[in-house]
Amino acid sequence: MRLTQTFYGYVVAMLVCLAGVGVFLLMTPQSRTEHIPKREYTITVANFNRAVPYKVWRPSQDPAGWIANSNRIADGSAGAKVLYLGFATAKREHAMFAQSGEQPAAGFGNRMANSDKSIGTEQINGQPWDKRFREDKKQRTLIRTLPGVTLVVTGTADWPELTQLAASLQELPKPS
Repeated sequence: MRLTQTFYGYVVAMLVCLAGVGVFLLMTPQSRTEHIPKREYTITVANFNRAVPYKVWRPSQDPAGWIANSNRIADGSAGAKVLYLGFATAKREHAMFAQSGEQPAAGFGNRMANSDKSIGTEQINGQPWDKRFREDKKQRTLIRTLPGVTLVVTGTADWPELTQLAASLQELPKPS
């Protein structure tokens, strides 16, 4: 008589299989530590600064506990270049800084915010930033429009974290 021809035989076969899976799981190395890839953005910002005719901005330093985890230069609307710098915040939310010389500036800001509805302004380092919030995406956005360039700080991070990133931005000199 075969082992699996009775109910008890099936139970024994299942227990043997589960024991094998348990041994496999115990022997497989598992990491319990968080791993967020770090991506240095200094060279990307320098390349962007050489590629565009307007002044470029970047964080003077990453806020404490934040990890820069993405950066890229992309072609935006009407051939305008766009710089994207992504971060995992200290609270492990997402924040991104983007800038572009796209005209009209409102189009870039609206696309980055996924909204054209302002909910007010925020004074950061004495400068007004337009605030946007998109409830369904839990996306908060700060937008500052300057002559020739639009700066956007956006993400799922809370307002104090986004404000911290916006406050860290500094204008870079153009390379000679």
